[in-house]
Amino acid sequence: MTNPLLADWTGPFALPPFAAIGDGDFAPAFDAALTEARTNIARIAANAEPPTFANTIEAMEQAETLLDRVSGVFYNLSSADSTPAREALMRDLAPKMAAFSSEVTMNKALFQRIDTLWQGHEALDLTPEQLRVLDLYHKMFVRAGAALDGAEAQRMAAIRERLAVLSTAFSQNLLADERDWFRPLSEEDLEGLPDFVVEAAREAGRERGQDGPVLTLNRSLIVPFLQFSPKRELREIAYEAWGARGANGGETDNRANAAEILKLREERAHLLGFPNFAAFKLDDEMAKTPTQVRDLLMQVWAPARRKAEADAETLTRMMHEDGVNGDLEAWDWRYYSEKRRVAEFDFDESLLKPYLSLDAMIGAAFDTAHRLFGLEFRELDGPFYHPDVRGWEVTRKGAHVAVFLGDYFARGSKRSGAWCSAMRSQKKLGGETHAIVVNVCNFTKGNPSLLSYDDARTLFHEFGHALHQMLSDVTYQFISGTSVSRDFVELPSQLYEHWLEVPEVLQRHARHWKTGEPMPQALLDKLLAAQTYDQGFSTVEYVASALVDLDFHDGPAPKDPMARQAEILKSIGMPHAIRMRHATPHFSHIFSGDGYSSGYYSYMWSEVMDADAFAAFEERGDAFDPETAEKLEKFILSAGGSRPADELWLAFRGKKPGIEALLKGRGLLETA
Repeated sequence: MTNPLLADWTGPFALPPFAAIGDGDFAPAFDAALTEARTNIARIAANAEPPTFANTIEAMEQAETLLDRVSGVFYNLSSADSTPAREALMRDLAPKMAAFSSEVTMNKALFQRIDTLWQGHEALDLTPEQLRVLDLYHKMFVRAGAALDGAEAQRMAAIRERLAVLSTAFSQNLLADERDWFRPLSEEDLEGLPDFVVEAAREAGRERGQDGPVLTLNRSLIVPFLQFSPKRELREIAYEAWGARGANGGETDNRANAAEILKLREERAHLLGFPNFAAFKLDDEMAKTPTQVRDLLMQVWAPARRKAEADAETLTRMMHEDGVNGDLEAWDWRYYSEKRRVAEFDFDESLLKPYLSLDAMIGAAFDTAHRLFGLEFRELDGPFYHPDVRGWEVTRKGAHVAVFLGDYFARGSKRSGAWCSAMRSQKKLGGETHAIVVNVCNFTKGNPSLLSYDDARTLFHEFGHALHQMLSDVTYQFISGTSVSRDFVELPSQLYEHWLEVPEVLQRHARHWKTGEPMPQALLDKLLAAQTYDQGFSTVEYVASALVDLDFHDGPAPKDPMARQAEILKSIGMPHAIRMRHATPHFSHIFSGDGYSSGYYSYMWSEVMDADAFAAFEERGDAFDPETAEKLEKFILSAGGSRPADELWLAFRGKKPGIEALLKGRGLLETA
């Protein structure tokens, strides 16, 4: 029987034949795909003809087509719908894929061909896009160690393999801790909780085969529990369990993994001639240097910390008035902050949820994309890779643009958080290829599923990433969609969040799930008035994580990351009742791969731009201004990595962004 991963995909839009793919198909498919890729790469490297862009770069672009296809399915499933078989294969594949990557990027003959083209690029008749791709390929090979020889080259390859193993282990340990922990809740434990939290706990219990409600480490359950539960001892249990992920001792403890990852990254940077890993990583980003990053973060840290300290005093007084003595603790903050929100703004966030059904917010995201970019969405029949997944064909003026998949609900087989990935990226080389894009979230399932405002913001955020993939219009996959600088990639996603705050979007789409009535204007006004509420807290927990990430990589690798984390937090004056958003043992952004290592600051860097980008619409007096939307698509969303990020930004906005819009947007400007 033909392996469905290796056969032609002849179904609608060439979607993967999900129903036909079994766990046993992946290993032989990877073997076949790696063999084919190695053969193709060897042929390019051994080509006796002088190197040309076509016989070298374009040939490489197409050398791993089958491997890309198999990987696109497997790696999405391994994160969104893991099984023991997939986890085992992930552990087996990690060193194999890293070894293959080293074989390619450290192939001397291949690098010689690329270097010859790069050195003589002025004599080549290349388009600007081709010149950009050539430059990026050359840079990728150099940064991977192609210029190293002998023992140094061997050591670099060994480091990359070991890092792949450690990163996979880090991810799987975190998934295991999140999947395995739960606490049964009695009827007494449920007292004081809004109905939606109670129903979410009951649904979590059903999913885990329990007779009653349970508390789990799903963010969409644990955060509202911390907001609304009057049971302080239960809040402490929940918060400490959430914070202890990856640090529980035993097989799933990530502390040793984190220490070894940091040590190996430092060695890798030294082999390439950089003083530390942050200098290496940031050399290829918009920020360029650790100093630039630290300057930005500290400009935000100072007013945010002052605001958080003032808020902590207010919350402590409220707690004491509640008859609770002692210090305000981390598990108290959200509870008393929610009570304060109700008191100061007459705004109870639990009243929002009936108006924020998942279907309504999907509709809001789609309608916004239609009004900005003319996109249409037609729901497709499955099956997809899980019964919870929904799919849509995306068109414009009747022409196919992409396929969008939404995997919105939490489950034990899915890692925490939210993300966007491409099962297939847009490209034109070898024929027009349209993207298959997946948004993965961890919302609580219900009938219907009702979102918090933070959940709705997450949905818009991830859909902004999806638009970056779906509207991509480039020739080469290497620069397609989100293949941009790490500190630029969050611009489309964070910018898209702004449309959730546009009053007419909520007026059109925030409707009561039972009655269909629009959100009352008074409630909408209170929501918008409270947009900057508690920004001291959220900014402090984020910036602290970004500063720890930067410090870990900007200097000698700490032998004991947990001790170093404590030193950093003490040195910056971390408020007692606020903890890092991501403590080291579960900081998957920086340890589950290299993606955001030395780069967690990227969200803040992009926020400086997204605040200024949305101001471009506001300056025209229309959040859906057609001319500005056209420029946004032309220079940001469709361009991928076809030009350096700072050039794309200037082409769109015409000026560099300033930090004032960010501080104003977070309500911190007046305290700066």
